[in-house]
Amino acid sequence: MNSPSIPWQDDLLIKIAGVKEQHFPQGALYVVGLPIGNLGDMTLRALWVLAHVDAVAAEDTRETRKLLEHYGISTHLLSVREHNERRGAEQICEMLSDGRRVAVVTDAGTPAISDPGARVVESVRRAGFRVVPIPGASAVVTALSAAGLTAQTFRFAGFLPSQGKARRCVLDELTGTREAFVLYEAPHRIDSLLKDLQAGLSGDRRVVIARELTKRFEEVAECPAKELAQWSAQHEARGEYAVVVDEEPKRASRVDLSSADIRWIAALQPWLPASRLAAVAAKVTGVPRQQIYERLTSEKTAHQEMEDHKDERPSYEH
Repeated sequence: MNSPSIPWQDDLLIKIAGVKEQHFPQGALYVVGLPIGNLGDMTLRALWVLAHVDAVAAEDTRETRKLLEHYGISTHLLSVREHNERRGAEQICEMLSDGRRVAVVTDAGTPAISDPGARVVESVRRAGFRVVPIPGASAVVTALSAAGLTAQTFRFAGFLPSQGKARRCVLDELTGTREAFVLYEAPHRIDSLLKDLQAGLSGDRRVVIARELTKRFEEVAECPAKELAQWSAQHEARGEYAVVVDEEPKRASRVDLSSADIRWIAALQPWLPASRLAAVAAKVTGVPRQQIYERLTSEKTAHQEMEDHKDERPSYEH
């Protein structure tokens, strides 16, 4: 094992971290979570592992070297990025077969959570080697802890596809469900995302916008979906974002669409995505957006509904 140069007594670190009670097997991959901004969030166990493994596979060796040097750790670094993850996994497996220990990290947060690392873990497991998780910070969990969701479950969607059509399909699916979900977004696309969410969600749907988490200018803001565009216009885009959308509020009673409403909604269906059409129809009719969305995406098509109602005429009998 390496002999790290750390700013406090190694024996003290071992005692505080409870390392003697932990297993540190050879020929294993250690998946280590790093801080997402505040270096004070580094765990003692993660520090001890990074100081004692034979190599650290990093997304960006320059960034990881800064962190290791901050803690006085000089472990050898390997570059394992998204574009060379397969080859990096092969190299790691070769090291593990020799009984060496390797840690994998990303620039911030936990590997394989909207970051490289999943392919390495998969390859190592398929090769029959042990994978040991070393928990650390994660932006999705950090955002959720400060959001105060009413939902008991949530869907983590991470970053949306960059292409327009694929992006729209994923957004339509997410905004068309009642369940809570979490998205990541970069600063140059946050304005577009918030406007799209406003268009697709019911106006009173609760949204929490978290940015610069654990950093100096951290902000966790809450607003209803109908005010997302206004919030974006009043706030300069800065840092990485985690956007938490709470579950759809429960409605006291069900309101049905009239036959006339069904016909004009069906007529627009070929021209608008289901999520956007549901939002428009909800504003016009007062029927909950989720109820309309479920009708639009059900097995019974709008064409069938139009057929069902085409012979209905207003009655003038007295």
